[in-house]
Amino acid sequence: MDPGKVERAFFDEHIYPRLGAEREDVRLGPTHGADFGVVDVGESVVALATDPVFVLRELGVERAAWFAFHIVVSDAALSGIPPSHLSVDLNLPPDTSAEYFGRLWEVFDREARELRMAVTTGHTGTYAGCAWPTVGAATTLAVGDPDDLVVPTGAAPGDVLVCTKGPAIETTGLLSVLYGDALDLPASTVAAGRARFEEASPVRDALTAAAGPVTAMHDATERGVDNALHELAAASGVALDAERERFPVGDGVRAVCEAFDLDPWVTSSEGTVLLTVRPDGVGAVLRALDAEGIRAGAVGEVREGSGVTMDGEALAKPTSDPLWEAYERGKERYGVQTEWP
Repeated sequence: MDPGKVERAFFDEHIYPRLGAEREDVRLGPTHGADFGVVDVGESVVALATDPVFVLRELGVERAAWFAFHIVVSDAALSGIPPSHLSVDLNLPPDTSAEYFGRLWEVFDREARELRMAVTTGHTGTYAGCAWPTVGAATTLAVGDPDDLVVPTGAAPGDVLVCTKGPAIETTGLLSVLYGDALDLPASTVAAGRARFEEASPVRDALTAAAGPVTAMHDATERGVDNALHELAAASGVALDAERERFPVGDGVRAVCEAFDLDPWVTSSEGTVLLTVRPDGVGAVLRALDAEGIRAGAVGEVREGSGVTMDGEALAKPTSDPLWEAYERGKERYGVQTEWP
């Protein structure tokens, strides 16, 4: 198996036919291109999503813990319902110090309190064979009113396609933080690239936009914006037509990606949200995002059919994500500073 999230063909062959018992309370089960599942509980719905706990220690404990936390809460937030409960399983290497764990967990606690989330259960231990950066997994629940739920299968012909923040947010932020001082770039460009790291969470984007007539949302993680467009189209069974020049692009993105010979449109962009909006509500959604300081633009339309076009031409679906190869090249060329061993 290739590194990273499995392809749709693998999902369809090995996972989709084997999903346990069928239950009437499952409103949305595993679907390629969907970020979460949904269960009906009484008069409420529960959107839930599970992701790895990914602690990239080279970022320093504060940034690493913040990034790890927002990775695990992001998908449930794309339901439009505020995340409310968190279950965390931490399987740590045996040499993890109590001091490092304490600082890591302080950040998880702080971020959960800011979002009014409760850590309700979990597991913590050290085990042989476990290694950084992937040290467990977590499940986030978002409990709320069914009327507030936005499902990734809801895009309909005539909707407008909106993108927040633009391409390569995660990639630019990570590479700038880790290697920016060694790059042959102006200090102002490096600073702009590092500012993108602070945008590497889609939670505010999703919860802000969902106050308007949003019909579907999906985040642009592995393989970037271009892959997310294909996944959103597939999840809703529609076609998307987009124009490249209409997408927002953050300062520093193009320069940092060029320094690592990366195409910003196909590299990981945690923090970027693609959403479809009913035409009569596009202005309100864009104004709400702008009021929160979130870049966004109407970048295309939804129509009947399948697939994605960009500037009138069929858009190729990315087959790999170059971020982690660039990360390894950076380590070889520039080294890294690890705050805590």
